[in-house]
Amino acid sequence: MAIRQGVGTLARGVSLAAIIVVAAACAAAQPNIRSDYDSSANFSQYRTYGIMPGAGRSPTGGDYSTLIAQRIEAAVSREMEARGYTRSATPDLLVNFSVTVQNIQKVSSVPTAGPPAYNYRYGAYRGWPTYSYETWVREYEEGTLLIDIVDASRQQLVWEAAGTGRITKQKLDNIETTISTAVARLFTQYPFRAGGA
Repeated sequence: MAIRQGVGTLARGVSLAAIIVVAAACAAAQPNIRSDYDSSANFSQYRTYGIMPGAGRSPTGGDYSTLIAQRIEAAVSREMEARGYTRSATPDLLVNFSVTVQNIQKVSSVPTAGPPAYNYRYGAYRGWPTYSYETWVREYEEGTLLIDIVDASRQQLVWEAAGTGRITKQKLDNIETTISTAVARLFTQYPFRAGGA
């Protein structure tokens, strides 16, 4: 598994608002969470972690971290330390995170009961089958929060998780809790502890 291009920075063009709603989507009920890890990696040798240089920088390319990125980093640190890892300037593992947002359009056709002129039949008896359909189009935004863990010495991706969900604004009132919940849900897929298999 090779490290993906651009792994060190947040996707360009993703606004601060988009990052917020992606975290909210991943913290919402029933996000689609998936993860994978390198089965050839010796996870028992990893005891320390660090945040990948450049992770969480401003999406516009500035040299500062957004407040949202700082909260994601803090949540990642809590999860790593809860698993026994110690933050280090020369870490065994480097952690990176990223977000993406895409517009989703779902089109569905449903049969109709026929023109309103036929409503007099309703409940009394059935007429001939109708072949009339209505087309419904639903548009919404879907966000994905990704977390990568990389073997620092080999520069090799060893674990990744992604949480995808429909973006809503219900979780935005308390964004710190929303982000913490989203990151924690991804880390439920991380089966390792520091110094252990």
